[in-house]
Amino acid sequence: MNGVTMRLKIGEVSPEFELPDVNLKMRKLSEFKGNNLVLAFFPGAFTSVCTKELCTIRDSMSNFNRLNAKVLGISVDSPFSLAAFRKQNNITFDLLSDHAREVSRRYGIIHENFANIPSLTVSKRSIFIVDKTGVLKYIWISDNPAIEPNYSEVESELSRLEQSM
Repeated sequence: MNGVTMRLKIGEVSPEFELPDVNLKMRKLSEFKGNNLVLAFFPGAFTSVCTKELCTIRDSMSNFNRLNAKVLGISVDSPFSLAAFRKQNNITFDLLSDHAREVSRRYGIIHENFANIPSLTVSKRSIFIVDKTGVLKYIWISDNPAIEPNYSEVESELSRLEQSM
């Protein structure tokens, strides 16, 4: 890694990673191969916009399931904070901790000086859709942490992927 930030492109293979979930189990991207995958990076658990975003995704899980898509929420929060956040908000999908910020750097979504706090570095609010073969099919990255993703656009892309199989 060496702190290098890449800018990923649609059509590239999604970079492999391994991160702990809320139960401290290490999870690899490759274990989800064979499923369409939504990687939902968010700046921080327990913040208002992130809570709204992840609860919106939670409330849409029947649509994601119908489209044979798995969702992984990823933030720089510790696995312990994410576990409390998951429990408090009844989040039904996996949350992974990028506490070292390596995956966020690899995906090119580091947000430095978050909330104008020097040295507070988080993930930019981002959505990456990875197809069943591991190829990036959709990328949405917001430089403004107050902006949520276009949920219907994400579902439309997943529907398109499912129909093309």
